[in-house]
Amino acid sequence: MGPRGAALSTRHRRNLGLLARFGVVGASGVVVNMVTLIVLRKVGPHFDEAVVGLGTSEFNLRWYHVYSTIAFLVANLSNFQLNRSWTFQSSRHTRWWKEYWPFLVVGLGGQAVGLALLTLLMHPHSPVSLPTDVFDDSTGLRNRLYWSQLIVIALVTPLSFVLNKLWTFAAVRTGRLDLLTAQQEEEVMAGKDVV
Repeated sequence: MGPRGAALSTRHRRNLGLLARFGVVGASGVVVNMVTLIVLRKVGPHFDEAVVGLGTSEFNLRWYHVYSTIAFLVANLSNFQLNRSWTFQSSRHTRWWKEYWPFLVVGLGGQAVGLALLTLLMHPHSPVSLPTDVFDDSTGLRNRLYWSQLIVIALVTPLSFVLNKLWTFAAVRTGRLDLLTAQQEEEVMAGKDVV
């Protein structure tokens, strides 16, 4: 294997390691997200009640949209800190606020997609809505909101990983990740400054 092949092999191994770490952080984020959602559901109004009607459509902003967004914000902050300090190890390369805003923007984009998917899963007339005869909200394991939120998280996470890897955390390290050699990438992962 030549130098280019070795560099690609190193890059792919590194990306798999990053994906594994991102997955562990993501799993902790799912727990944070779901605990927040469950607490909000228990202390707030019924999740299916409308908060605001959306024009003349049959759609409304419902409490489950609000609960999902609050749960996202809490989990996003937790995930950011863990990804910053452990997954991408970028805390030595830039200030917290400078890195958080791109992470939040990526997350908000994912949340917008997630809210659309959540609406499709929860709306009774949607072709992909979860069946209310199975998910009748009689127990936590039969709660439509919980299952819908888990499905949304599973569908949005890969997009979030790619965007955060390519933009949020890579841009802070070099501004041009494509110009790094395999050795420089290893130094970045080891927390050394790359010039």
